[in-house]
Amino acid sequence: MRLLALLGVVTAAVVLPLAVASAGQVGEAARHAMAGKPHGTPTAGSKDGAGSRHDEPGPHGDGPGSRGDGAGSADGKLPLPGEAHRLLGLGLATAARCGPQLTSPDGIEAQTCVLTQGKDTWARTYYRNATGKPLDSVLSLMGPGGHTLQMRCVTSTDDEPATCETPREHTKGGPDAYTAVTEFASRGADGTLLLRSGSDSTHFDGNSVTQKGS
Repeated sequence: MRLLALLGVVTAAVVLPLAVASAGQVGEAARHAMAGKPHGTPTAGSKDGAGSRHDEPGPHGDGPGSRGDGAGSADGKLPLPGEAHRLLGLGLATAARCGPQLTSPDGIEAQTCVLTQGKDTWARTYYRNATGKPLDSVLSLMGPGGHTLQMRCVTSTDDEPATCETPREHTKGGPDAYTAVTEFASRGADGTLLLRSGSDSTHFDGNSVTQKGS
């Protein structure tokens, strides 16, 4: 348990400004949760079913998608590890394992994480769509034994930070047994892949994206 708590503090450092901006003001979101629109639709990603979808009610919600309505910290600086978790609505008891924040030439920014809290694990992606066009996006959580859970995310075109996440499921085999990948593709018959963002840095193509902070 001490190791898990330490992991939660250390991994907060990889949460970049896009994630903080997507989270917005958690307290304000909690008071206005019922006014928010869901931005994720579960798909049949495994034989175990896709789960249910819920609007995220606040700091400890498990909704599949929510829109950030704040800009993060007022002074624009990266928050301290504990503060980052508070802004993201995770809590210090939540372990967040995130890949790098990526930007595609088309104007898509994304960062994908595997989150673990208590006995539950789920995937979340923070993104911004600056292409001006609606996109097809799928968030996949891959676990032990080839188990995969997918969420089809509804991407808006207003160039605002947003999030999408899978339903929570009971953790099997430990948090490090899970990986998450988000794929953004253009709509249409061709469905050209525009960006792939993963919780593991090996899940993206370095030739087609720019890694923030590098």
